[in-house]
Amino acid sequence: MKELIKKYFNRYVEFNDVEIDEFYSKLTSKTFQKKDYILREGQICKKKYFIIKGLVRSFYIDNKGNEKITQFALENWWITNMESFINQTPSLSSIQALEETQILMFDKEDLENLYISIPKFERLFRIITENMLIAIQRRNDIYLKMKSKDRYDDLINHFPNFIQRVPQYMIASYLEITPEYLSELRKT
Repeated sequence: MKELIKKYFNRYVEFNDVEIDEFYSKLTSKTFQKKDYILREGQICKKKYFIIKGLVRSFYIDNKGNEKITQFALENWWITNMESFINQTPSLSSIQALEETQILMFDKEDLENLYISIPKFERLFRIITENMLIAIQRRNDIYLKMKSKDRYDDLINHFPNFIQRVPQYMIASYLEITPEYLSELRKT
């Protein structure tokens, strides 16, 4: 796993073995079963999560009682509730495993200490956060302006294996369409 982390990090910032060892010493590993909650709405998010194996979703319940999926994350992706993590306030959404999921996680305090002891980590996580923000902006500025069929086609084209791993009603929620309409789109 340490080599996986090093390879992933070195895509953005070059780290030596000592620096990777320091980061790795702060990590804890945990396996979540399908439907286990990693973070529940109302809890304070105290960790950042890196998915080694598996698939998770981030979602909230709207005022009508409907689940609204805002994000999926799979292998080699980070997920957290950023507002709750940074401000240490209750999370407005939940993170849940959709299949057995192995996660590496570390605490906010450990991250802050790494920023001081090895400043390259601050640069690394700035780049990772920027990439997350780009993905969110893309979804908000472009993705939601597309027609439903185009959003579905875009999802299939960018993440073909992902579609096979997620229940159709969750894909519909993410695309902000009804499951019935998604069924019609899949037939065309």
